[in-house]
Amino acid sequence: MPGRPSPSRRTVLRGAALTPVAGLGLTACSAAGGVTAPATPTAPVELADESGIAKGSAELYRDHNVVVSRGENGSLNAYSTICTHAGCPIDKLEGTTLVCPCHGSEFDARTGKVLRSPATEPLHSLPVATRNGKIVAGPGA
Repeated sequence: MPGRPSPSRRTVLRGAALTPVAGLGLTACSAAGGVTAPATPTAPVELADESGIAKGSAELYRDHNVVVSRGENGSLNAYSTICTHAGCPIDKLEGTTLVCPCHGSEFDARTGKVLRSPATEPLHSLPVATRNGKIVAGPGA
């Protein structure tokens, strides 16, 4: 095809060098690098001593993708910490605000409500109870 110049060697090498970087960027935007953690435990999980969560505070249990909060009246609430935007596991709790590492969505750990987009759906609520002095969350709790 006349009129269309051939790409220079530098352009071809630059494109080849950037291809893996673009792939990493896409992986970072997918749910936890393509691995989607379960949104809820599949069985009841024992999380902590009943006295481990003070009134008005919350605790994040990264290994189980669960956050538990205690209301001022002593009631417990539990939520999945899988972000409803892209399925990333939330690994940061600042006070009672959960911060998603993938796109910066924020959620209230006491209510599960979205505080900052891009997420638009609240976190999924989980059953929570106390058994033998322990906080238990998940199906059958």
